[in-house]
Amino acid sequence: MSEANNSHNQQFGSFKEFYPFYLAEHGNVVSRRLHFIGTALVLTLLTYIITFGLWTLLLAVPVVGYGFAWIGHFFFEKNKPATFKFPLYSLLGDFVMFFDILRGKVSILK
Repeated sequence: MSEANNSHNQQFGSFKEFYPFYLAEHGNVVSRRLHFIGTALVLTLLTYIITFGLWTLLLAVPVVGYGFAWIGHFFFEKNKPATFKFPLYSLLGDFVMFFDILRGKVSILK
């Protein structure tokens, strides 16, 4: 079993400790692309909801965000999303990776 998979059984003392595990769980470029698209759509949807006050659309936010991410995990990474064991760190990881992609620190090209 890989070190990343063993990490599902451990606890992380901080997000800084968790993020390398998070990145290891997102090694497949297609999965990273799907996460990026899902996070971009979530940010767009949240902006739309706030701008127009359409609060009932908040129900769609987790479907959009997790839908893209879980497709990436189940079909491309073939692993269990960290969301199930580390929900807050995983959510934060989605946004940090999104902005790391925009900054060129994480690639979705290869």
